[in-house]
Amino acid sequence: MDEAAEPRSFRGQALGEALREDLEVYGVADLEERIEMLQAEIGRVRAQLERKKAGRAAADSFFKS
Repeated sequence: MDEAAEPRSFRGQALGEALREDLEVYGVADLEERIEMLQAEIGRVRAQLERKKAGRAAADSFFKS
C-alpha cells in the first residue's frame, strides 16, 4: 500500500502560519520568549542578507573589470 505523502511546504509558509497564529492563548512568558526567538531570526536573516549583498557586490566588481 502507498502511504499518503506529506504535504509539501513552500518557502515562507511557516512564517505565514506563525503570523496568523492566535496570540490570545499565550501567557506573558510565552510571548516574551516568542519575541526573543523572532528577534534572533531577524538577526539571522539580516546576516544572510549581508552575505548575499557582499557576494553580489563582489560579482559585480569582478564583471565590471
